[in-house]
Amino acid sequence: MPRTIADGPSMEDTLHNGDNLLVDKISPRIGNLKRFDIIVFYPYGKDIDEYYVKRIIGMPGETIQILGSDIYINGEILEEDYGKDPITQAGIAAEPITLADDEYFVMGDNREVSQDSRAIGPVLAENINGKEMIRIWPLNKFGLVD
Repeated sequence: MPRTIADGPSMEDTLHNGDNLLVDKISPRIGNLKRFDIIVFYPYGKDIDEYYVKRIIGMPGETIQILGSDIYINGEILEEDYGKDPITQAGIAAEPITLADDEYFVMGDNREVSQDSRAIGPVLAENINGKEMIRIWPLNKFGLVD
């Protein structure tokens, strides 16, 4: 499994700057991604060597909207507790966004500082490089990432 490093505060409190993680590159290839998985992806395509680490919120075919601090999936409030702080910026999700069959809506857990689908738009499946599996550093936090 390849290794990646969390860079910046966008996934706090789940991941912290400098956390080293092992990445499963097979799950995205076989369509084995689910809501709340943490993924590594290329926001601007694989030709640009910049990757983000975010959590899947919306799945292909779903309609996403953020009203106030609530995330709606197909008109129903999403029950989740990954966000570090309440959402104050809905970005493009202030209006409903219907994802195509090859798109995901992702957000960082630190909602106030995360550059995610609210700003960059949905993530194409072909730009997903892997799914975070195991934190290997720091040692005192070694284990599966949730």
